[in-house]
Amino acid sequence: MNPKSTYQKTLAETIIKNMQKRQIEACYCETSKEAVEKASSYLTKGAVVSFGGSMTLSECGLMDSLKANPDITLLDRSLCKTPEEITELYHKALNSDFYFMSSNAITTDGKLVNTDGTGNRTAALIYGPKNVIILAGMNKVVKDEAAGLARIHEKAAPPNSVRLNRNTPCANTGICADCQNPDCICCETVITRRSAIPNRIKVILIGEELGY
Repeated sequence: MNPKSTYQKTLAETIIKNMQKRQIEACYCETSKEAVEKASSYLTKGAVVSFGGSMTLSECGLMDSLKANPDITLLDRSLCKTPEEITELYHKALNSDFYFMSSNAITTDGKLVNTDGTGNRTAALIYGPKNVIILAGMNKVVKDEAAGLARIHEKAAPPNSVRLNRNTPCANTGICADCQNPDCICCETVITRRSAIPNRIKVILIGEELGY
């Protein structure tokens, strides 16, 4: 194992211990392949599964795995044809058995830092789905909450705004302007410091750079 991999594994082990104190289940996988296998192992036959918007889930291969799984009912918003159908699906997602997402940032002391535009992802993280499973590359790890918020504004929101075709200052200049633009995707910020239900939130840290 090279020095970077050793460092990432050691750091992940520290984060995992800190998450356990917060009633958050966590583990470390060196590769996306291992992470997808671990995430899939949680699923039960007949489960209703949903997910939040995430480049990480696509890049690591989880979305392909979920769409190919005949044993689950996947609430796939890409199949929705109208805004009303998407809204209905968002509400159904809150009653799902498993909800997959990534996290914008993860602090070394085990907190999750997330900012949303619509709020469907942060809402599901807070309440609703029986299990929330988070996949995140080690590039999402930051020192503390302040660094997490800075990461969101500097590293996550600008490329996501471009991806979503939003006409925002960060999409046009690459720099956050703390805007009140109608297209702003930074509307709801949630810091998860503890899971009220033990192990409802499960975090899979991945030794790769994934997502924004």
